[in-house]
Parts: sequence; structure tokens; C-alpha cells
Amino acid sequence: MKKFALVMGASGEIGDCISRTLAASGWSLYLHWNANPPTELAAYLREMYPHLEFIEVHADFSETGSSEHLASQVFDVSCIVVASGHAVSKMLADTADSEMETLWRVHVQNPVSAVRQLSFVFQRHPKSYIVFISSIWGETGAAMETVYSSVKGAQLAFVKAYAKEMAFSGTRVNAVAPGFIMTKMNSGLLPEELDSIREEIPLGFGKTQDVADAVDFLVSGKADYITGQTLRINGGWHI
Repeated sequence: MKKFALVMGASGEIGDCISRTLAASGWSLYLHWNANPPTELAAYLREMYPHLEFIEVHADFSETGSSEHLASQVFDVSCIVVASGHAVSKMLADTADSEMETLWRVHVQNPVSAVRQLSFVFQRHPKSYIVFISSIWGETGAAMETVYSSVKGAQLAFVKAYAKEMAFSGTRVNAVAPGFIMTKMNSGLLPEELDSIREEIPLGFGKTQDVADAVDFLVSGKADYITGQTLRINGGWHI
């Protein structure tokens, strides 16, 4: 039987890499997207793995009720990876209520609601997995990203609580907290800013593959005695 995973935010750089890695490990995928359809990704995966299925599903998590729309498109799943999201970089005093509400809906409310609605599907499977891609800022906090840090911290709190709630049914719930991963999100930083950050990180900058490999491990069956944990992929930046 095919095993299905839902990757929320598959069109982002980290979500794209996670999708490619999970497909290589034998997962059929629901590829969730919002603004940028993962057309090229889906075409590549179908060519590489013709024995698997790759289904594109759309939902705008900035909108209330989008979790219902997403859940209605998913018919079987034993793994959910939450890699969707965006950042808002500004002082709290300059952050509008609407921006705070959107961050909450995108990072917490709609992903958690989708998990709730799909949790009954997990009952079909002896083992199932949920992995949130959180952030180092969810653990340590970041100036100029106060609300972003807050919602990432909320993800980590959810992981701890839901892991206890779902352990009896065979669902493992964990988080990955990346540090500085080289993506387009960092393209606005000046070279001297990048150098300054790099000096703070013992192992230097991370790659999207580092995050994808951590997710692959957590859902591989080789980490089944791990639940409610946050796996730090930060090169020693935060220990």
C-alpha cells in the first residue's frame, strides 16, 4: 500500500526540499501551496517516482476557514509536515493587529485545525507522524521578530501537548527548529551582515537539505521512541 504524507508549504524552499526527500524515501505526497503552485516540483516527482502519487492541494492559510478547505482535499494520510509560513520583521510597536492575526492563522490556527480535522484518518494506520518546522526564534526569541517568535513558540508548545495526547494512538508529534538556513528569505541581507551572523554559528550556515534530512529521520520509523521533542538544526548557534 502507498503511504501518504501532507507537506504544508511544499512550494517554499524548505518545503520543496522536504518533499523531494520524502518522495525518495517512498512517500506519496499531497503538496500544499498558497501563492506559488508547485507545478515543476510535482512534474519532477511524477517523472522520478512513477509508482507514487503527487497531488497538489491549495489553501490560503491567511484566511479563516482555509483548514477545512485543505482537509477536504486529503483522503488518506499518515504523516503531516507543517512547513508553511512567513515572517514579519519589524518592532512590535510598528506591527499592526492585522499582521499579528495573519501570523497566528498561518503558523498556528489553520495548521492545528487541519491536524485536528485529519486526526481521525490517522486511526487507519498503526503509526503516524506530525512534524512542525518551527524556528530557533521559537526557543530563544528575536528582537524585531517578536510576533513571529511568539507563533513559533506556540508551535513548540502544541507539539509537547499533542504528543502526550496522541501517543496512545501511535502518533508521534515532533518539531524541527532550524537556525540560519540559506534561502531566498535571507537574500536581503548585506554581505557584511551575513559575515557577522556566520561568525556566531560554530558550523556556519545550514542548508535546506539539513532540515529535510531531520524530517526524514523523524518519520522514517527509526525515531519511533521520540515524541514531543524539538530537534535543533542550527549548527550549534543555540545549544
